[in-house]
Order: sequence, then C-alpha cells, then structure tokens
Amino acid sequence: MDLSLALLTMTAAFTLGAMIPGPSFLLVARTALAVSRPAGLAAALGMGLGGVVFAVIALLGLMALLAAVPVLYGALKLVGGLYLLSIGWRIVRGARQPLVMDSMGHKNNASLWRAFALALATQLSNPKTALAYAGIFASLLPREVPLAVTLALPLLVFVIEFGWYALVTLVLSAPAPRARYLAGKVWIDRVAGSLMGLLGIKLLADVAR
Repeated sequence: MDLSLALLTMTAAFTLGAMIPGPSFLLVARTALAVSRPAGLAAALGMGLGGVVFAVIALLGLMALLAAVPVLYGALKLVGGLYLLSIGWRIVRGARQPLVMDSMGHKNNASLWRAFALALATQLSNPKTALAYAGIFASLLPREVPLAVTLALPLLVFVIEFGWYALVTLVLSAPAPRARYLAGKVWIDRVAGSLMGLLGIKLLADVAR
C-alpha cells in the first residue's frame, strides 16, 4: 500500500478507535462533568500519553511477544480488569456523596495530577488497545518505512487521542451538561461505575477463557 494512503487509513482507524465508547471515555466524561474543565483536559493528556506508550510498544514489536506468551498477556489483562473493577466500585460507592465543584477559573494542581494519573492508568489498563495498534501497523504499513514516519506515528496517535478527549471535555464541561449531571448525579454515577465494572469483568472473563 502507498505510504500516503496507509497514513490516511491509519488516521481514520485511530480516530474511530478513539471515539468508540469505553472506560477511557467514561473516565474523561465524568471528570469533565464532576471536577472541572482543566481536570478533564489533564485526563485527556493522560489518554494521549497512554496512546503514545501503546503505539511505541506496538512499533517495537513487544505486543507480538506478549501475544506469543499467553501467561504474560493474561497477567496484564488480569491487572487491567481488577483496576477497572476498583474504579467502577469507587464511582458507584461515591454516587450519593455531595459533589464539591471546582471553580472553572481555579486550577487545583492536586486534582489535575490525579485526573492525569487516573486517565493514564485507565488507558494502560487494557492491553487490547496495544494489540489493535499492532494490528493496524502490521496490516497497513509498507515493509520499508522512513525513520521520520516511524517516529511521527506515536505523535499522530497522541494528537488523535488527546484531540478527541479534549473535545469531549470542552463539550461536557459546558454549563448545561454539568447542570444535567448534577441533577442526576446518583444514577449517572451508578450507571457509569457499573459500566466501568462490567468492562473490567469482561477483561477478567477473557483471562478465564
């Protein structure tokens, strides 16, 4: 496949992959609604850097090694599943707790770092993402790729991942969506936490199989 066409196809695939709802979307959306716009953007940054990590791993061929050693891959999925379950449980458990809203104009460094760390850990909790990147690279990249293009691919992943979740943050942190969230916080948190937990259970079920 021509390199330019391959890059366009990969861009489309990465964009569609980022837009598919999953634990990353749930976490960024809830952060934007419940904490603040800056915290949501910090979470988006965490998602972008997590995507870069997976892209680099895939380009280095390490995911092929994990796929060839089921025990290692299963261990990663086990840790990721337990992590998603714990996050889901924390969201459900705190559904009835009153929400202390951060000022939109005041940056709380602790909340920003926490949002970033949670997002990065959530992005890295599902090794299937790295396998998806590896599959896209393997099927679309020509046999010989210029070094500059290889180095640019993780940057492309970052721009797409961060750009999408930054857009989600900007939309959901607007006054109207935040007001709707506050009105239905208990049930919204219960649903979001349950979905996060179900995604964790799915990873654990994959390990059991």
